[in-house]
Amino acid sequence: MRLIGEPGFVLHARAWRETSLLVEVLTEGHGRIGLLARGVQGGKRHPLRAALQPLQAIRFDAVSRGELARLVAAEASDAGLRLTGDAALAAFYVNELTLQLAPRQVPQPELFDAYARVRHRLGSSDPLAWSLRRYERDLLDALGVGFEWHCDGDGQPIDPAARYRLDPEHGPRRQVVDRGHSDRQGTATGEALLALAADRPPQREGLASLRRPLREVLAHHLGPRRLRSWTLFEELGRVLRRSNGESQAGSRSTGA
Repeated sequence: MRLIGEPGFVLHARAWRETSLLVEVLTEGHGRIGLLARGVQGGKRHPLRAALQPLQAIRFDAVSRGELARLVAAEASDAGLRLTGDAALAAFYVNELTLQLAPRQVPQPELFDAYARVRHRLGSSDPLAWSLRRYERDLLDALGVGFEWHCDGDGQPIDPAARYRLDPEHGPRRQVVDRGHSDRQGTATGEALLALAADRPPQREGLASLRRPLREVLAHHLGPRRLRSWTLFEELGRVLRRSNGESQAGSRSTGA
């Protein structure tokens, strides 16, 4: 199969042998594709290198041979994003999550559109935590394992005053949680789930409550694989707590 002018987003690139790269690209019409870019590494900077950076939107030509396709040509579709700090860490998380969960060579137009949206938001002033929760929702929905976010797993309307645990196979389950109990951290507020369903920002407490339940759902679908970004964020959090005496988060905290 030959691909001509195929739009895609670069998720990951790593060195292969001395002069080549293995590049993972998310496309609309063919899902996640592995590309072998020959001869782009070495002492002299190759013009293709700039177009093969993670998060970059590209158009490319390739010849598919089995699991990997041979990259023939590629060019950047836009100026790309220059992210730093928390936004760069959030982008690393988005790319790694997509790389691990998006199947190879299965068309994913909804996921492609969701990735385009979160990529735009990462470069804007939108709160990072809310951008990530929306992408996690959209990713699960695109892969066919999402929930009806406005009702629980039994079909009952979500109560905005209640709290819910997210069962990966069943959906939201209403919980009776003591306000001082630690398990409260593993439940999302009903208000936050309804906000997620309506695609509107929840209250601050509600937004924070979505992080752990959604991570547990994603971990279920990842299986034994653990994201390096999660480990990185946990280590960074421990460093910040030791440095500041308590966990502090800026207005653009990743929330991953």
